[in-house]
Amino acid sequence: MGFLRSGRDFDPQENPRNPYEAGVGFTVKLDTEFVGRDALEQADAEGVTEKLTGFRLAGRGVPREGYTVQDLNGEAIGTVTSGTMSPTLDQPVGLAYLPVEYRSPGVNVQVVVHGEPKKAQTQALPFLDR
Repeated sequence: MGFLRSGRDFDPQENPRNPYEAGVGFTVKLDTEFVGRDALEQADAEGVTEKLTGFRLAGRGVPREGYTVQDLNGEAIGTVTSGTMSPTLDQPVGLAYLPVEYRSPGVNVQVVVHGEPKKAQTQALPFLDR
């Protein structure tokens, strides 16, 4: 589906992210007081530089946590946080935090699978229609 996996797609120590980066900003109620509210209000007002983005591989391979995501010039732009071979879609899918300019569906990227760049395209989440 593209749901967040605690410990993979966000982790307070290993991969700290705010709700706006993770695509769950709707869970934040800025009209109440809480620890960290000022930082989240700033992130909401200024925007973020990276967002959790879905992608589908175009060919064979399975994207796994830690694999590098590249632009078409081979420059690293992010890292896969989680991925699998979707039995429902019969296609390899994954999630990665990418610069916001790669957030739109249909942007061509590459995922390095076992040292080999594989063609991929960004995908709107969730992967499946409800």
